[in-house]
Amino acid sequence: METTGCGTALVTPFRGDGSIDDRALYALVNWQINSGIDFLVACGSTGEAATLEEEEWLTAIQLVVEAAAGRVPVFAGCTHNCTRTLVKQAEKLTRIRGVDAVLSANPYYNKPTQEGQYQHFMALARTVDPLPVVLYNVPGRTGANLDPETVIRLAEDAPNIAAIKEASGKLTQVAALVHSTPRGFKIFSGDDNLALAAIGIGAHGLISVASNEAPAELTRMVRAALRNEWPWAREIERKYARLFEANFWESNPGPAKTILSLMGRCDAGVRLPLVQPDRAMRQKLERLAGELGLLREAPLPEGDMRMF
Repeated sequence: METTGCGTALVTPFRGDGSIDDRALYALVNWQINSGIDFLVACGSTGEAATLEEEEWLTAIQLVVEAAAGRVPVFAGCTHNCTRTLVKQAEKLTRIRGVDAVLSANPYYNKPTQEGQYQHFMALARTVDPLPVVLYNVPGRTGANLDPETVIRLAEDAPNIAAIKEASGKLTQVAALVHSTPRGFKIFSGDDNLALAAIGIGAHGLISVASNEAPAELTRMVRAALRNEWPWAREIERKYARLFEANFWESNPGPAKTILSLMGRCDAGVRLPLVQPDRAMRQKLERLAGELGLLREAPLPEGDMRMF
């Protein structure tokens, strides 16, 4: 896999009735690409994939792929805690032309052993081969850590397991992966606030929540770090560190969607069991967004929000 840099874990916009807002999603993709983002992740955790019905999930990915139109790579989220179901869903995903990689998180709730996770991801890799697989280690959401030794084993045994989004919050795990994974295997920070530290020890980029709201700025930060332009990278990080924290003041993507709604880019609606931030939290987020200059961002013209 050649992809490096900053990728956005896209939100999935909803209309007031709870359906996917095609127009807003199309506009978000266009804005992200026009802002210089390096790649996009559709239907990950931030995209509320866990609450999308299968048809909606496939439709959202198709929309992102078509809107991107080959301008940047698109990673498609495909996660399930039942390996048999994951394989069935992955088979359907491979029929969407234009998906560049499959991103899949640890099986959640089951708390499988390392061997169970190994077999789970190997089944996925065989199903989508030759499409690259991006592992997603997020134990805070899934209840299971994907140990570096297991990642190394997977990368060695399945050539199309090509990268990992590492969101354990442990730099020692990033370092272990940098030191031992095969050449060409890519490592992305899954935490905005650890991106510079991860890149500093050898990671290849960031899959970001904050780039939903500030794609140009986060892309500049990551690219500066990858070029060893650390003073510039740290300056950007210092400015947006509060945003990194704010996006998790409540469950993601509630805060991010609230800020995007204040920017006029999509509705703030989330799906149950998530709920929108209350009035006090919305005011707090609005103050922060104003101080960071995010509310000066103008939405794309109506012509850029056309539906397919």
